[in-house]
Amino acid sequence: MASLPHMVVQAQLECCVQLIVIAELCVCLAVLQNSMVLSAAIFITLIGLIIYLHFVKIDQESLLVIGSLGLQLTASYASGKESTTFIEMGRVKDVVINEAIHMQKVIYYLCILLQDPGDPQGISEVVPLFQSSKPRLDCLIEVYRSCQEILQQRKTAPQSNGIK
Repeated sequence: MASLPHMVVQAQLECCVQLIVIAELCVCLAVLQNSMVLSAAIFITLIGLIIYLHFVKIDQESLLVIGSLGLQLTASYASGKESTTFIEMGRVKDVVINEAIHMQKVIYYLCILLQDPGDPQGISEVVPLFQSSKPRLDCLIEVYRSCQEILQQRKTAPQSNGIK
């Protein structure tokens, strides 16, 4: 359920940007004879669009799982900016498919459950994946199975503690 608030905030932000653009266009049409106001409105709209593309609009998300190291989450924004997060494999307790009800739809999303350092049976954090791309359930199942396969290999591999 951790990604539902993020999705709601993102949807609200997108609606606000669209409403601001519409409002500016209405104001511009009302005062069309004043070119200074029109130029300022266009400039503010372009700045808002650049900020939106640079900080909000995610084009691509990826997950790289390396059993001996960890998981790398990468988000590529429309502006070309990339954001990368790395989670050590020792912190990963499990990978699950979670569901949330949003409006009248059931949304499925993949989550990483992070192990609580103080309580080995507990979960300290739930990290949702693919929040912007929202892949279909069949795609999530494919990624889930691959992650589970790697996690199982890690659990069944003999633990080397450096003593020979």
